[in-house]
Amino acid sequence: MDWIKIDDNTYLYEDCGVRFFLLIGKEYALLIDSGMQVGNAKELALSITDKEIKLFNTHTDPDHIGSNGEFDEIYMNPAELINYSKPYSSKSILPVYDGDIIDLGERELLAIALPGHTPGSTALLDKRSGMLFSGDPIQDGRIFMFGPMRDLSAYILSLKRLLKYKDEISQIYPCHGTYPLDSSIIDKLIEGAQRVEKCEISAKQAEVFGNTINAYDIGVATLLCD
Repeated sequence: MDWIKIDDNTYLYEDCGVRFFLLIGKEYALLIDSGMQVGNAKELALSITDKEIKLFNTHTDPDHIGSNGEFDEIYMNPAELINYSKPYSSKSILPVYDGDIIDLGERELLAIALPGHTPGSTALLDKRSGMLFSGDPIQDGRIFMFGPMRDLSAYILSLKRLLKYKDEISQIYPCHGTYPLDSSIIDKLIEGAQRVEKCEISAKQAEVFGNTINAYDIGVATLLCD
């Protein structure tokens, strides 16, 4: 698998059903997540740029932290630490809070907290291009909302809050599903998630990683819930 070029300073890499991103600024580059199976995302990024490479985790489900061991320091929302699995717990965590700016050098990324899928799920909005790197909460695939630390009500509130940035978003780049997405998907996800919360949609039972869960088809995505 090779890097897929979005523009001269933005790339994505597909890794067995999950993707991670490389954003290059004037001063340094940032990996958004580190894949699932490759194990050498930083090494792969060095084939694209010779700038210093840092890592930001949108959240810390196992399919997003596969190459975290390559980094001594990791940017993430500290609310995600409860979800962060060993053996990486000894790494230095650089806290990123809602509203913080990560500046790559003439490329500012706004952190937008989106709790619900996980406690510290956080998207990054490229303020110049309008690209939103959304992690898992905003996508048209299967959104995991079952198991510990998932919260559908928090997810809905996060989506509603994201609407205030809607006019600033040109395209959405999720870690799963198709890309890019239009910002209109946010309203559709809200409507569908609210219908699930109100028990207005029938579920189909499915097996996911040995768990029997309820799959709700909300049209634009599928919510997998307890």
